[in-house]
Amino acid sequence: MPQMSETSARTTISEDWASVWLGLAIFVLSLGVLAGVDLLGWSATPRVWLDPAASVGAVAKSSGVLPFAALAFTLIFVLAVTTLGARLLGVGLRRFLASFTVLLAIAYVCWIAGHYAYIAATSDKLESLGIGWSLNLTGEAGYIVALVVGLVIGNFFKGAAAWFAPALRPEWYIKTAVVIMGAALGVKSAEAFGLANHVILRGVCAVIEAYLIYWAIIYFVARRWFGFGREWAVPLASGISICGVSAAIATGAAIRARPIVPITVSSLVVIFAVVELLLLPFLARQFLYDEPMVAGAWMGLAVKTDGAAIASGAITESLIRSRALAEDGIAWADGWILMATTTTKIFIDIFIGVWAFILALIWAAKIEPRATDRPRAAEIWARFPKFVIGYLLTFLVMLILVRADPDVLPAARAATDESNVYRQLFFVLTFLSIGMVTDFGRLRREGMGRLAVVYGLSLFGFIIWVGLAISWLFFAGVKPPVLTE
Repeated sequence: MPQMSETSARTTISEDWASVWLGLAIFVLSLGVLAGVDLLGWSATPRVWLDPAASVGAVAKSSGVLPFAALAFTLIFVLAVTTLGARLLGVGLRRFLASFTVLLAIAYVCWIAGHYAYIAATSDKLESLGIGWSLNLTGEAGYIVALVVGLVIGNFFKGAAAWFAPALRPEWYIKTAVVIMGAALGVKSAEAFGLANHVILRGVCAVIEAYLIYWAIIYFVARRWFGFGREWAVPLASGISICGVSAAIATGAAIRARPIVPITVSSLVVIFAVVELLLLPFLARQFLYDEPMVAGAWMGLAVKTDGAAIASGAITESLIRSRALAEDGIAWADGWILMATTTTKIFIDIFIGVWAFILALIWAAKIEPRATDRPRAAEIWARFPKFVIGYLLTFLVMLILVRADPDVLPAARAATDESNVYRQLFFVLTFLSIGMVTDFGRLRREGMGRLAVVYGLSLFGFIIWVGLAISWLFFAGVKPPVLTE
């Protein structure tokens, strides 16, 4: 199965930095609206449709760009910027260009399919569309369609999945999306500053919960109940409890585990993350639709890997918002549930480097002391998730701009509407890629049964439920703003 964060030997920058530069480039272009120059208004975005001819259009209707032209321009633009990113990563461009072009086309088809009216239309739109029912999933159903398509290709058409391998980089895509998303959350935070502070402050609780509760319990279970050595128990505890692939690799390197150890754990992380992605958002819709921020935070605390967690938050938001509107007539503002997910996840990510450094200190001083092998404080920076820098930059720029001059709010909203086209498209690419790299047969073929038992027991035995309890403790009663228009 392709590695989610590995690059070839020719890599010149990391995926983290590539996501920062790609996300910031799109963000800067979107800022043209604030200066009166609309640079991305032609970007094609799907619309809820019954007639395929009306399924896509330019995000800014004032752009005057025809739907087909908008779609062509958007695909060419994304292909150009991602190819440049691949070049910076040191990826072989010929294979990347071929596989990514097809991947992008499939992603856009999935995105459009998810906007089919009988799937996506909310209850307030049924009459205008002339239909009597809908699944009420909103356009984010495209993410689910992409995941299912990816899973089918990854598990039943393995030759095709192998051909797509150069383009299957879900961590790069989701981190780029997160950098772009910071701008929209910055605008929302400026509009409801007190609530934003409330959400961010509660997000800090994720650090204490993930590192001090989850990790210790899983390490104990792996060592005492299943007899794993430290080399396996440490990456396993980190992968299950903290941040999936990144944490397993970082802590595995910190204790100098054999490369096969974090790679094997990472495979389990990806497989179980897909199971959570398919299950937890629908549980949240069923039981937590009246506590939307609890549901959002729960996704950030329970679902491993950045891609699956933030994707779960996006699906959860669409499911809960549509149900609240259909059953109670409440229109929660978009973005806030996902903000709870992103906030908790990012706080967890920030401390991966710190945690790896702490473990390296313990191993060097107590477990496997070596006079020539002392951890350096610089390792904290080396393992720090750089995409967080991009997220904070876009978030703070828009927050400061709107707080300093409220009159720019309409233009700021227009700017984030345009950049969000690419945020959502990178989400779809993430879902599609996760599906293709997920091989459910791998567990059986490589004899990872005992590791899978530890993972499943820990995840479904207490991590999910402790995460729910912590989310409820800190976010119960906190509600997103209600749309009044």
